[in-house]
Amino acid sequence: MIADETETLVTRTGFRFFLRAVSPHDRTTLATLVSTVSDEDLRFRFLSDERAVNEERFARFMSDPDARVASFLAFDEKREPIASATLKGDQAGGQCEVAIMIRAASKRRGIGWTLLDYLVGYAGNVGYSTVASIEDRDNHASIALQRQMGFTSEPVADEPMLVRVHRRLR
Repeated sequence: MIADETETLVTRTGFRFFLRAVSPHDRTTLATLVSTVSDEDLRFRFLSDERAVNEERFARFMSDPDARVASFLAFDEKREPIASATLKGDQAGGQCEVAIMIRAASKRRGIGWTLLDYLVGYAGNVGYSTVASIEDRDNHASIALQRQMGFTSEPVADEPMLVRVHRRLR
């Protein structure tokens, strides 16, 4: 997907939304999205209690082919931001990590499932063999969703509150 292309996705519940690559001009859009995400979900996304979209956090949202990062924004029919989805691959091209963040008012519509399915497909298309995410052990909804999609989990060494959820693609 090129930065100005938009894809239409439909969830299993029939909710329709639009997805496009994040552009360098999306700072305000990302700040708006972050302001609509629950404190708990924001903590789960960044494994931190900080809410601000500072330079470091903004950089995490940006696509960067050289760093093997693909980042997307999802919008509802009113073109309001409802979610972000990011894939960051290792330099060897074997494994990538995914992260999804959804606006509180847009949850329970199948957006997380649809975005994760999209990222898994994207990862497979660009040649990754494994998709993973690092989750707060208390993020039961995300871990359960990933398990439903064939992911397995394991503890993160020396991090008792984290779990690594992963799925082999090939």
